[in-house]
This record gives sequence, structure tokens and C-alpha cells, in this order.
Amino acid sequence: MQLLGRLEIKSKQRIANFLNEEHVGRICSIDKDGYPQAIPMNFVFLNDSIYMHSHTKGEKLDNIRANSKVGFEVDRELEFLPSYFTHPTDAAQADTLYISVVIKGTAAIIEDRVEKAMALNGLMEKYQPEGRYEKVMPSTDAVDGVAIIKVTPITMRGKYKIGQHMDRTTRTDMARKILKHNSETCRKTLQVMGFEIRGNEPVLIEDPDW
Repeated sequence: MQLLGRLEIKSKQRIANFLNEEHVGRICSIDKDGYPQAIPMNFVFLNDSIYMHSHTKGEKLDNIRANSKVGFEVDRELEFLPSYFTHPTDAAQADTLYISVVIKGTAAIIEDRVEKAMALNGLMEKYQPEGRYEKVMPSTDAVDGVAIIKVTPITMRGKYKIGQHMDRTTRTDMARKILKHNSETCRKTLQVMGFEIRGNEPVLIEDPDW
């Protein structure tokens, strides 16, 4: 299998889980001069669509009204792999472990109050899971105070690079180097890669296959 195929996330549930674990996505619309405009946004993935809240006026809303075709992207850098992990001097050997999802779709500014309230509640549930807020009702004044952007995917593709393209020996050797390098994210990265730390030794307990 080609490397590109091995990096593709095939599980729709894995993609959905990833989207709702991440806090920032980027919507890309086309401005009046034909240039792409990428904006970081909070978002929630609900009913197979992306929802975002926004001020009621702004360039991205104007862009969407003029051209509903948009892109949406979410990524997570898991671990930067220094070049000396694989070669003592060749800087080209540096690499990154990551997860990403890229969507091409159509955007709409939602007017239906029921759908707007659903989106706002979904955002609150995601970003404030501890609660301590009143749910938004369709009749709530706050519904009129924000714009809700909905992106309906036409295509949605996920990619991940967590060592699944390596044989088990090479992957375990890389895990040892990551652990020794001791970045702030190293233990979380190894967990995502399917390793468990026993003593000071990473042990592969789950073959990553998404």
C-alpha cells in the first residue's frame, strides 16, 4: 500500500471524535477579490455538519453570502521528531507526527431559531462540559445576537501519522527516542501511538489502525 493510503483515517467515528476533541478549526472562504480568507474558529461537529458562532457582521459572512463554497481544516501536531532521531547531521530527516481533517463543503448562515439554539447548546456542551449554564432556547434573545455558520461537508478526509507506516521494531525505537527526548507532549503522543509506558520502556499494546 502506498504511504498516502496508510496515512488516511478510514473510520468516520475516529474523524468525528477527533473533531470534537479539538477546540480550533479554520474556515476558508473566498473574498470579493477572489482571495482565500482563512479564519480560526471555535466549532462543534453535530449531525454530520460543522457549526460555528460569529458576530452578525463581518467579512467571512459577506464571503459566504457571495460564494457558499468553503474549506474547513482542523489539525493537531502530536510530536516534532528532530532530524537526529534518524541521522546525525541530515536536517531533511526531521518529521512531525500529526492528525488532521480537511473538509470541502458548502456554508450557510442559519436563520432557523431551533437550529441556531441547537448549535449554541452544542458549542456550550463541548467547551464547557462541566455545565453551570442555562441552555439556550429558540426564544432566547441571545439567539438573535449571534450568527451561526453551518458547513455541510461535500468531502471530508482525515490523515494521521503516528507510526503506523513503520514496522514494529522501527516504531518502538522511535517511541524510545520520543520518551528520552521528554517533550511536554511525549507521553500523550506515545499513548496515541498505541504504546504503554512500563518503567522507562514504551511497550506497543495496540497497533494503530484507524
